[in-house]
This record gives sequence, structure tokens and C-alpha cells, in this order.
Amino acid sequence: MKKILLISDTHGHLDEKLIKYINQADEVWHAGDIGDFSVVEKIKQLKPLNAVWGNIDGSKARSEYKEDLIFTCEMIKVYITHIGGYPGKYSKHAKEIINIEKPDLFICGHSHILKVMYDKSLNLLHMNPGAAGISGFHQVKTALQFEIEGKEIKNLSVIELGKRAGNG
Repeated sequence: MKKILLISDTHGHLDEKLIKYINQADEVWHAGDIGDFSVVEKIKQLKPLNAVWGNIDGSKARSEYKEDLIFTCEMIKVYITHIGGYPGKYSKHAKEIINIEKPDLFICGHSHILKVMYDKSLNLLHMNPGAAGISGFHQVKTALQFEIEGKEIKNLSVIELGKRAGNG
């Protein structure tokens, strides 16, 4: 069993409240728009990290991370990209990869809108953890945590880190 912390759109801000959740996880997954590279460096000091770059990320993130990441966790095939859309409205790029790779779990960020949906037509679970940073239009900083055991994704919960503009 693996405990996963899923974040996205940190835009250079690593909320101190996230440290507790990073420490509880076995792995951290970042769905892009890392921003300042110190964010991933701090996470990697604490836990293994799987990450992709996002549209705001510069050459350092793009040289260390990929646009698309496909891997297996336990018995779940995972596909992470930054700009991917959601069931019924996937980006062209993501849809092509989904059709080829047939992941069980599709993760993206970019929208700053937390969303978890099952796509019956493609037999996959879609997750977007919202935005954990302070840049953007979202009102509340969010992340997701869940467990993967074999072929099962379970104990999914939303983490609210407080209002985007303040510490509350």
C-alpha cells in the first residue's frame, strides 16, 4: 500500500501546512506549475517525488521533469500531465495519450479547480487537486491525499490549506 499526496499549481509557494501531509505520505505527486524550484527541492528532502512541468515552469523544471509522466503505482497505471482537461473535455494532447496508454488514473492540474470524476467511457479515474499555491483565482488552497493498494484507490480526502490570499 502507498499513501499519496497529490498537489498542483504551487507557483513557487510551499504552504507550511503541507509539510505535515508530506510527512504522512509515502510519495508526493506534483501535477505542474511548480514555480520556484525550491518547492520541489524541499519536497524531495522529505519524500520521493513524481512531478511534471507546467506552463509557467522554466528551463530548470523542464530539464528535470517531463510534460507527461506515465508510471505504475502498485497495480494502478498513472498518467500525469499539467494541462489535461477532464472527462468529456480532455485536451487533444491528453486524449491522444489516454487512448494509447489506457491509464487507470489520469491526473492533471492547471485549472486551479479541484475535481475528482470517474470517466465510464474510458474506465479511468480523473483527479485534479486544485491549487496549493497563492497565485491564481482559486479561493482556497487545496490538495488531495489517497491510498493505492493493489488495483484499489481508497481513502481519498480533500485537504484544505486555508484561503489563497492569507494564512487562514
